[in-house]
Amino acid sequence: MGHTDDKTPDVSTGSPCSITRPDLPQRAQGEENAYSNALAQFDKAVSHLNLKKGIVETLRCPKRELSVSFPVLMDTQEIKVFKGYRVHHSVVKGPTKGGIRYSKAVTLDEVRALAMWMTWKCALMNLPYGGAKGGVVVDPKELSFRELERLTRRYATEISVLMGPESDIPAPDMGTNSQVMAWIMDTYSMHKGFSIPAVVTGKPVEIGGSLGRTEATGRGTTVTVLEAMKRLGMDPSNATVAVQGFGNVGSVVAKTLHEIGMKIVAVTCSRGGVHNGKGLDPHDVLRHLEGGGCVYNFQGAEAITNEDLLQLDCDVLVAAALENQITSKNADKVRAKILAEGANGPTTPEADEILKTTGIFVIPDILCNAGGVTVSYLEWVQDLQSFFWPVDEINRKLQTLMARAFESVMECGAHYKVSNREAAQILAIQRVADAMVIRGIYP
Repeated sequence: MGHTDDKTPDVSTGSPCSITRPDLPQRAQGEENAYSNALAQFDKAVSHLNLKKGIVETLRCPKRELSVSFPVLMDTQEIKVFKGYRVHHSVVKGPTKGGIRYSKAVTLDEVRALAMWMTWKCALMNLPYGGAKGGVVVDPKELSFRELERLTRRYATEISVLMGPESDIPAPDMGTNSQVMAWIMDTYSMHKGFSIPAVVTGKPVEIGGSLGRTEATGRGTTVTVLEAMKRLGMDPSNATVAVQGFGNVGSVVAKTLHEIGMKIVAVTCSRGGVHNGKGLDPHDVLRHLEGGGCVYNFQGAEAITNEDLLQLDCDVLVAAALENQITSKNADKVRAKILAEGANGPTTPEADEILKTTGIFVIPDILCNAGGVTVSYLEWVQDLQSFFWPVDEINRKLQTLMARAFESVMECGAHYKVSNREAAQILAIQRVADAMVIRGIYP
């Protein structure tokens, strides 16, 4: 692990984003503030590195933040005003990359945290990106198709001052999908006067999207689970799995693990789920959902809550829902051997300390769910060169990159004698810091 040269000029300790900046969340604000958690994780990891204070302060806060309020014409002809954000955490290693989520729970602190985690995720995967994130405070299920399109196109216009294939490349996240990305790409292209597919990733294949992108986060999670099991000497054919969050990520993980012989014993969504010790077929659950059912009323299984699922005796627990699911209040009840963080920030720093004492093997989020941004990078590259690979080539590249990153985290953890999360963050932070030092401080 390299260190920053002592001769590097320091950034002024009078930085407007100093470590003691009062408007940044502190731990006293509670363990469920996502940005506070991101900062706590950063501070813990960076304490192992020999970085100058100014470098640390620069990496600790966002590069830029954009808050927008914009009107949308509803189908009733009423005009409603919505709040949106786009945050760039770092541009040191390249253009920013990060999803856009539509949710009533979106806050600026949440977007800040997700942008920071994206920086570390991209650096960990050795992708030429910095981290970004965006969001609109809205429940997309409450909008008609045309209202959703109008909101998306107006939000895209508002953030277009930051967006671009060489500056900031959005992608889908919670509450958004490939259709939303298509509208954003089209809106940006209309402003420029010609088609620019590389401005977003996660698009439909018909307009420059990549094969394998929709399943990429789930497939990447599966790769890390199998690598962890190999490291622990566990036999997948005898393993049980519980999946919290049976959405785009969780359902793919459930299907891929089921297809290699692992037993899916429980799945949940935001409103609850089901458990069957003899095993569930995730394909049957998906057909039930497609028929208008909900996870929690799937027949032939016992209804459970999300809290129940976290406490199941299983080999692998996949946390693929939202942030702050495993906290100091329930971490001691987690009984899985492996915790795979398919979501961003599902475990709080306080919970991490408890999980250490129980010996659970944690696959941290910036490693576990990095498959999405990895294939987004491959999509971006394909768009830039107008040359596309078949899906088996995409999956091979994903497998190679995820396995390589997993091994790098294990090596870093052994070197510093720290947890998997600390190791992943140490490795990522060092790479970004090294790039910053090599580039120099402008002017």
